[in-house]
Amino acid sequence: MSLHASLRVGGKIGKKRNVLKRFERIDKMIEEGKWKEGDKVLGLPKLKAE
Repeated sequence: MSLHASLRVGGKIGKKRNVLKRFERIDKMIEEGKWKEGDKVLGLPKLKAE
């Protein structure tokens, strides 16, 4: 059985994302000193991906 063309990964791996995922935002905020253990995980500010 072959894979449908719309399901192939192809060159989409290098696609740039505009906003970081939650765990990436927390890591970045920890580095900047804006988040500490015990703070809320929901409602984090959106950070641009570099």
